[in-house]
Amino acid sequence: MTLSRRDFTRLVAGTGALAAMGQLGRTSAMAAPNGNYRAMVGVFLFGGNDGWNMVIPTDARHAAYLASRGSVGVKAPALTPLTNAAYALHPSMAALRPLWDEGSLALVLNAGTLFAPLTKSTWQSRPDLRPTNLMSHSDEQAHWQGLRARDVSVDGFMGRMTDRMAATATPSMISLAGSNLATIGRTSAALVLPSTGTLNRSGYSAGGSAANQAKNAAIDLLANGGGYGAMTEATARDIVGSYGQAVTANAIIGAASALDGYFVNPDTGAALTSDVARQLMRVARMIAARSTLGHDRQTFLVSQGGFDNHSGQVGGGNNDTGTHANLLRELAMALAGFHRAMQSIGMAENVTAFTMSDFGRTFKGNAQNGTDHAWGSNHLVVGGNVAPGGIFGAYPDPVIGGANDISNEGRFVPAVAQEEYIGAIARWHGVSDADMPYVFPNWSTWSSGGRGPLGLFRA
Repeated sequence: MTLSRRDFTRLVAGTGALAAMGQLGRTSAMAAPNGNYRAMVGVFLFGGNDGWNMVIPTDARHAAYLASRGSVGVKAPALTPLTNAAYALHPSMAALRPLWDEGSLALVLNAGTLFAPLTKSTWQSRPDLRPTNLMSHSDEQAHWQGLRARDVSVDGFMGRMTDRMAATATPSMISLAGSNLATIGRTSAALVLPSTGTLNRSGYSAGGSAANQAKNAAIDLLANGGGYGAMTEATARDIVGSYGQAVTANAIIGAASALDGYFVNPDTGAALTSDVARQLMRVARMIAARSTLGHDRQTFLVSQGGFDNHSGQVGGGNNDTGTHANLLRELAMALAGFHRAMQSIGMAENVTAFTMSDFGRTFKGNAQNGTDHAWGSNHLVVGGNVAPGGIFGAYPDPVIGGANDISNEGRFVPAVAQEEYIGAIARWHGVSDADMPYVFPNWSTWSSGGRGPLGLFRA
């Protein structure tokens, strides 16, 4: 089989920071951003976040919520109530309440993987409409990132967005979460940055030791020599370009930044040290450097792990402490700090952060004070352009074995498809109607019959 340069680049994309630098180099020479700048920041919660304890009803449904959740339910006195809403956040997410009050936080209820609209009845009668391998970590991560509910994905929605936007909108796709399916395109690859330190690989600088200089000279010779074959020449040129791009990236992520000062615990003023906070700090720096990089569109992927809590998820008299509470606290403070940092540079309305996760958890707690793999879940959207007080989707019937439960454990059929959720953000980001079917392979199902993108943003 003959490999083109494009084929080779896709094969090596994602194997490390050096191989993933192509996107930065492709956009760095383009025009500086203007008032149409947009950035989307996907926050993937690996392991399957218990969204039912992240967003909790406070009206008459709370009694049914407690009855069904059993060992993992959070009692009303501990909740973080949301003004003029029948919902509250987990007690550990109080850092996000000011964002709700100012109209910069929206809730998406019961979203998840769907191949076609389903009810409990059609789930039972139409197995051909079910997404494949539900409740499998790897498969559901691929469903969220690749958005093919019944097929294997070899590329992801962020990558496909970048494929189509690169020619006209000079986008840049950047991952702080390592190499993931979401950021693999057919013609584009992500710039992969570490959450700490710089891109440390010998050869990034032109000077240095004699060995360094000899290596760079050899690479230059390969890149400039046409007699070695097209594949060798293309590979060498990519390496040369990547060295220069690493220098640019290191100057941004390695320098001191006033933006880091917004990432603090609002109660103590202490600097945030969680990995998700460190990742979002670097996202903030890259957004602040958008003019230097020549980006008028940026797409970011960050992550937080540890959500597969089959045991020890909760603790304390109100179940407001424990492993899950600590994770949600880190997430809330990091998102709040990131939003404040965006406000400080006048970019809050141009940036949208949103959560994703493998799947939701069973509504019914298990005997180990944990939860098991399920389906639909709740999600958060943060940004200065979201619809104030926005609550989208539909909270399920909380009765175990009830109208929305396909099991007797509280595995709820999603009310909102991933395409309706992420599709709304993609449109806001600038994906054209003509390109939506490319970015979302099952778009025709979710853009007809009364379905379509959620109204997440201000009109």
